[in-house]
Amino acid sequence: MDINFVAFENYKAVFSDPTFISSFFKTVIYVLFTVIVSNVVGFALALAVTSGIKGQGLFRTGFFTPNIIGGIILGYIWNFIFSYAITSVGKSFGIDWLSTSFLTNPTRALIALIIVSSWQLSGYLMVIYIAGLTNISNELIEAAQIDGAKGWQVIKNIKIPLVRNSIAICIFLAISRSFMSFDMNLSLTAGGPYKSTELIAYKIYQTAFTGMEFGKGQAQAIVLFGIVAVISLLQVYFTNKGADN
Repeated sequence: MDINFVAFENYKAVFSDPTFISSFFKTVIYVLFTVIVSNVVGFALALAVTSGIKGQGLFRTGFFTPNIIGGIILGYIWNFIFSYAITSVGKSFGIDWLSTSFLTNPTRALIALIIVSSWQLSGYLMVIYIAGLTNISNELIEAAQIDGAKGWQVIKNIKIPLVRNSIAICIFLAISRSFMSFDMNLSLTAGGPYKSTELIAYKIYQTAFTGMEFGKGQAQAIVLFGIVAVISLLQVYFTNKGADN
């Protein structure tokens, strides 16, 4: 049996492949917006369910539920919502931009993917923020209120600085999970339309198992592994640095 040792040829092919580079930049855009939206929403939900509102335990369960549903199932559910439910509302009220599915337009399909991913991830991040917020001493908050601090001032000057470790953890977790997003990408958009939502993990799947280019697909997977590994190391570094401070 002849063995053809290709050395780094597969990696050269990866970095010279315009479709892979395109998928990488689409993934960066997706990660950026998903991280921002999911963290803002997750923190807002955590503030809401730690404010002492009635039934906050039920709200916590409800907000966390999307995270325990598989991405494949959620993707198909939201595919139906975007393709039929929202378009029906748009047609009924004569709203043109809602009358056609988000998933048929390259830009709006990526927005739809960001919305659904952020909705799912925010419940998971909420739990981490809750842990940070509940560790804040009530005496500090009461002292700030006595000094005249109002709602947003308490959040900005007391709560946010004291949960900076939770913020760092949530940001890096959201980044790593977003870079590895596959199941939602597969079931919601399948990379379409016109490969406009083909994220890097889905691109690897297409290369290896649809295009049957296993060597190239493995090289792409190693590149993704390197990105996620660097993100994880940065998370450990900044978390430990925050703990030391």
